[in-house]
Amino acid sequence: MDSSRVLASRFSFFMKDRIVAQPGFNRWKIPPIAIAIHLCIGSLYSWSIFNPVLVKELGVVASAAEDWGIGEVVWVFSVAILFLGLSAAFTGRWIEEVGPRLAGVVAACLWGGGFVVGGLGIYLHQIWIVYLGYGVLGGCGLGLAYVSPVATLLRWFPDRRGMAAGMAIMGFGGGAIIAVPLKEFLLSIFDRPPQYLGPVGSVELIAEQGRRFAEVSGQMMEVVVVSATDASAISTLLTAGPDGVYVVGSGSTGAAATFITLGLIYFAVMFLASLAYRIPAPNWRPNRQVQAEDEAEVDDHGDAVHVSQAPKTLQFYLLWIVLCFNVTAGIGIIGVAKTMMTEIFGGALPGIVTPAFAATYVLMISLFNLLGRFAWGFASDYLGRKNTYYCFTGLGALLYLSIPFAASAVGANPIVVWLVIFYAGTLLAFTMYGGGFAIIPAYIADMFGTLHVGGIHGKLLTAWSAAGVLGPFILTSLREFSVRREINELASKVNPADFEAKFGASISNLGELIDANTVTISNLMEIAPVGTVDPTPSLYNLMMWVMAGLLVIAFFANMQVHPVDESHLVRNTHDYYEGG
Repeated sequence: MDSSRVLASRFSFFMKDRIVAQPGFNRWKIPPIAIAIHLCIGSLYSWSIFNPVLVKELGVVASAAEDWGIGEVVWVFSVAILFLGLSAAFTGRWIEEVGPRLAGVVAACLWGGGFVVGGLGIYLHQIWIVYLGYGVLGGCGLGLAYVSPVATLLRWFPDRRGMAAGMAIMGFGGGAIIAVPLKEFLLSIFDRPPQYLGPVGSVELIAEQGRRFAEVSGQMMEVVVVSATDASAISTLLTAGPDGVYVVGSGSTGAAATFITLGLIYFAVMFLASLAYRIPAPNWRPNRQVQAEDEAEVDDHGDAVHVSQAPKTLQFYLLWIVLCFNVTAGIGIIGVAKTMMTEIFGGALPGIVTPAFAATYVLMISLFNLLGRFAWGFASDYLGRKNTYYCFTGLGALLYLSIPFAASAVGANPIVVWLVIFYAGTLLAFTMYGGGFAIIPAYIADMFGTLHVGGIHGKLLTAWSAAGVLGPFILTSLREFSVRREINELASKVNPADFEAKFGASISNLGELIDANTVTISNLMEIAPVGTVDPTPSLYNLMMWVMAGLLVIAFFANMQVHPVDESHLVRNTHDYYEGG
């Protein structure tokens, strides 16, 4: 036998025809496989745990000049979402051809390998490698792993399709519940404090091109300065030690090692779970009664919209807008949840909003995301899909408008009630974020029929890809605009002599000092006039107003959704494709 045949023979172990279940196979062995895979890829929703450490990868206790900005870091999450949606939309037929075992193994290699490559990028401090690893490779793995478990469960549970899809999708929504404490634990193991030179007054500092340097063993080394009131220090997992001067590049946040460890764990779990996949034999049904019901259902497929015809209808694009903007609003917060919590409330309520509190907030977002997928899906059977999306967009817009109110209020009057309003409002909003994913397949079936609901759903998931780009773009651009605006306003209030004494440079060099992360809102507040209100809690206000505006647009798009014109319907055909 030649080498090509040997290779093909070995590869066939993963193919569809090798995993057909024997008669009597217990179908309840499949849900744990699907849930395990979705729990692994659902760790995506805990991405914001990495934000505080990745923006301080070199400085560790504070951002150094060469450290990545929050915008660069959030785009890693955005790229992963982009490729998740694209791969889910365009690999459905391939998954059908090769089966879930091979799809799952490839997904394990991409998702786990994406973490490892991303960890290498962090170690080398090359953000493009992190984009390539976690974003592109990991994102493609996400798409494959998102689609194949759902499609497999639907085949094993034709009598309980809603329950089957819900089990896997809830696993994806709840993945961060496991990932948050796991990531926190690994970061705490692998972190290493930087070299401490002493209190600020005891170390001679030199400022050059916005950076600060100090002499260490006869060499000039870049340093960062951490003060007692530096609000950004609260967002690091590492215990900074005493206030003062630290050498850049002499410590580690533990992020690179954490990425590599997670990659190996996720690969192992997903690979082993994929090997356990089985698919039902052709024409398999759980019992004769279900078989009769399924045949009646197929006969009832007569009037529906073909998958190739759906993008030619107005309804497809209206639903695309509704899904995209609903997801955009939520995904903008998911990418920076931990950072946002500490920046809005860390300075105002330092005794309550600790790093552990902020990490728990990320976990709670995942929990309510999960619960929303079940609760709103159940409610939509009674409210109707269109009315449910009215709730998502109308009530959701009001909830997003409440966030700037609470943020501005806590800056002026730091009391716990504003934290409660923010916490409750965002968690309720995330039930709607999760609910949007749960009911969109049913909404598609309402509009286009059940004939090609899987294929149409896959095409509509490109809205998720678009939201993965749009949400972080709105966040990063508006946050950066707000930060620079507030720093310039604060700088105009401080005494120029105090400014030069603190930063070792004239206030006329403010722009390059901001670019080098030397001047921040928190250290400007240390020399601001007494009574100056810290603007940090309001950095996200503009973003929230824009998100609320997008939900209003989605509200009116949903209002325009009406039954598809009969000219788009196909009749009496059974050549249909049930993709992921």
